[in-house]
Amino acid sequence: MRKYRFVTLDVFTDTRFGGNPLAVFPDARGMSDAEMQALAAEFNLSETTFVLPPERAENTARVRIFTPKVEMPFAGHPNVGTGYVIASERGGDLLRFEEIAGRVEIRIARDAAGAVTQADIAAPQPLSLGAEFTPVQLAPCAGLEPWEVVTENHRPVVASVGNPFVLMEVTPDALTRAAPADAEFQRVMAAMPQVAKRLAIYLYARDGAALRARMFGGGLGVKEDAATGSAAVALAATLLHLSGADRGAWDIVQGVEMGRPSLLRSTAHRAADGIRSTVGGGCVKVMEGEAFL
Repeated sequence: MRKYRFVTLDVFTDTRFGGNPLAVFPDARGMSDAEMQALAAEFNLSETTFVLPPERAENTARVRIFTPKVEMPFAGHPNVGTGYVIASERGGDLLRFEEIAGRVEIRIARDAAGAVTQADIAAPQPLSLGAEFTPVQLAPCAGLEPWEVVTENHRPVVASVGNPFVLMEVTPDALTRAAPADAEFQRVMAAMPQVAKRLAIYLYARDGAALRARMFGGGLGVKEDAATGSAAVALAATLLHLSGADRGAWDIVQGVEMGRPSLLRSTAHRAADGIRSTVGGGCVKVMEGEAFL
C-alpha cells in the first residue's frame, strides 16, 4: 500500500470555509494518470492538484490539475492554492510551475513573520478570443432569458489566457437568479463542436467599480465554482482589450450565491506579445491527511 499526503485549503479568501476549496498533493511521484483522476473524483472538488518534479531545472515543479472528470491545461485557484502550499513548506517568493498550457509564475507575499499571505499568478498565455454566440444560444444554459444578457460591450465570446471560457455579461438581477441547466449545456455542446466537452460559462455583472461573477462548468463536471481564477484572468484581459487602455485592475467577487464568498484581485496589461493578465488572493489551510493507493 502506498500513502500520499494531501492538504486542503480555501482559496481566494482569508476566512475558513469561504472561498474555493482545493486539495493539493505536494508530492505525487509514482501516481498514475488514472490514480490522479480517481483521487480528484473522490475529493469531488472543482479541482485537485498533483505536484511533481519539474522537467527543467529552472522551474519549481510540474503541476497537474484535475476536475472530477478531466485534466485541465491551466486553472487559477489551483495555482494560487498550490503556490501557497509549496511556498509555505519549501520557501521561495517566486515559483515557476510547468503545466500543459505553459509555464505559470506565482509571486508570493509574506507578512513580517514570514508567513505566506497571498499568491499572485501570471496567466501562461496572452489573450486569445474565439467563437461568439448569441444570447438565444447561451442564456438557457444559465436559466435566463436572452434579454437578460448584456451585449452593449460584447456578445458572449470564448476567451482564453490558457483555459477557455465563454464570457457572458448579464444584468445584476439576472446574475443573482441564474442557475445552471444541465440539459441546455448538453444541447449546446452537442450542437457546437467548438465547445464540445469543455463548455464553461463565466457570467459577470458590473457592480460600480467592482465586478460580480459566477461560473457554471457543465462541460467540466463542475456545476458551479466558488472562485475561478483562470476565468478571472480571461475576463480582465478581455475588459482591457475592449477598453483600449494600456493596463487596468479589477476586483471580482464570486461565490456569494453558494455561501462561499471569494475575492479575486485581477490585473491586465499590454505586452509585446498581446494582453497579459494576473490574478491573486489569500488562502486558509483547512485539513491535512493521507490517501492510500
